Amino acid sequence: MLKLDIHAHILPERWDRLKEKYGYGGFIELDHYTTGRAKMMRDDGVFFREIEENCWNPLLILDDMDKNGVDVMTLCTVPVLFNYWAEAEHGMDWSQFLNNHLADVQRAFPKRFIALGTVPMQNVDLAISEMTRCVRELRMPGLEIGSNILGKNLDDQSFFPFYEAAEELGACLLIHPWEMAGADRMKRYFMEWLVGMPAETTLALCSMLFGGVFDRFPNLKVLFSHASGAFPFTLGRIAHGYNVRPDLCNVNNVANPREYIGKFWVDGITHDNDAFRYLLNLIGPDKICYGTDYPFPLGDLEHGKFLDGMSDISTSDKQKILSGSALEFLGLKADQFVR
Repeated sequence: MLKLDIHAHILPERWDRLKEKYGYGGFIELDHYTTGRAKMMRDDGVFFREIEENCWNPLLILDDMDKNGVDVMTLCTVPVLFNYWAEAEHGMDWSQFLNNHLADVQRAFPKRFIALGTVPMQNVDLAISEMTRCVRELRMPGLEIGSNILGKNLDDQSFFPFYEAAEELGACLLIHPWEMAGADRMKRYFMEWLVGMPAETTLALCSMLFGGVFDRFPNLKVLFSHASGAFPFTLGRIAHGYNVRPDLCNVNNVANPREYIGKFWVDGITHDNDAFRYLLNLIGPDKICYGTDYPFPLGDLEHGKFLDGMSDISTSDKQKILSGSALEFLGLKADQFVR
């Protein structure tokens, strides 16, 4: 049974000081202060996160995969490195640097790693250009993009040419939360990640749904990470609001929110077996992809072990969750990864 992780992260081991390269600050730097560990620091000296070598060394990632029976891992950048706020030409340069690194890792281990690129979404024309390079030259199946772009929700019509291009290229889009709404009120207790991320992902999904993106681009392949946040567990309220306040909710003449189930994918990161069962009952095995958010501690660092103990889930459904749904999302075939 092929085991394909749809959601994992990697970054380059080193890069230039971007403050010096581009002439202004706000960027993340790596401080390799000791062997096998580094601090992610903003260039004004503010600490962001500490990471270990498995965040940049593919050989260590492969070792973890082998220990946990993971055949294939889909790698994308860490959202704090999107740098959508940078000047567009610098965002393009930075995206190309990250994508070249991702492509090198994919090229070195083609049966173990799949790369999803990043693009400068602050400029749609440049984003389309780099997406095209990712798909046609770097042989990536798609991209990871943020849940909002400089505060614009994903239903903003300025992004529609990007969605049209992605649909034409067959590029899949993994939506990852970042720059969470209300973050200024969630600085304590790690709530930006505990509460903000699920809410931000729900906001992204509902924006696309109510904004008519799924209707306008029916062949666009979109996956919402972290089990689509709070969306499955608030769908009843969302659908009820659609019914009782269409004047506010249905300004774009979309269908009932429940009718969009099956038009997007989610990963299965819930950290709760009963929540996963509910997700499976709602979304179905064809649209749920096993994912981990590796190597971060809020991810599933037991690599899907919970599925092994869920005897009430059929073998065929587990196969879809562990690889079948992800392969459909990525537009790839299982025999590409036979070793």
